[in-house]
Amino acid sequence: MSQQVSTTIDVMGIDIGKNSFHIVGLDQRGAIMLRQRWSRGQIESRLANMPPCLVGMEACVGAHHLSRKLKGLGHDVRLIPAKYVRPYSKGQKNDFRDAEAIAEAVQRPTMKFVATKTADQLDLQALHRVRERLVSQRTGIINQIRAFLLERGVRLYPGSA
Repeated sequence: MSQQVSTTIDVMGIDIGKNSFHIVGLDQRGAIMLRQRWSRGQIESRLANMPPCLVGMEACVGAHHLSRKLKGLGHDVRLIPAKYVRPYSKGQKNDFRDAEAIAEAVQRPTMKFVATKTADQLDLQALHRVRERLVSQRTGIINQIRAFLLERGVRLYPGSA
């Protein structure tokens, strides 16, 4: 009896970096079938030529954009909070081990995932962050002016100006 060995990648873990991505692909048994480093420009074209699979990434700044792109190519993409990936890491931390930990974590049935945000949701989130920063700066400047006036003997109470 001969058994046919599957060489397809069922699960892929991607560790996102600034300029490159570390990829680890697992087959249905969990054996590593792919372990490569791809540049930012290669990721979309290489995954477009692969059959659809489960793709896991840590939820971070660039993950939502890449997630939308890969979903458009037919892949099942799931974003995982970084704190849930850490327990699956083996040994010393490096990018390939992180990608392998992501690939293992994404397969867990009870894993909690982050929903992929649309471009509109990210724009609204950015707007709220900028507004929060402006309000914080305004409060700081007002407090600084009050301190300068207090040095000159002028006391202002909050809400009196």
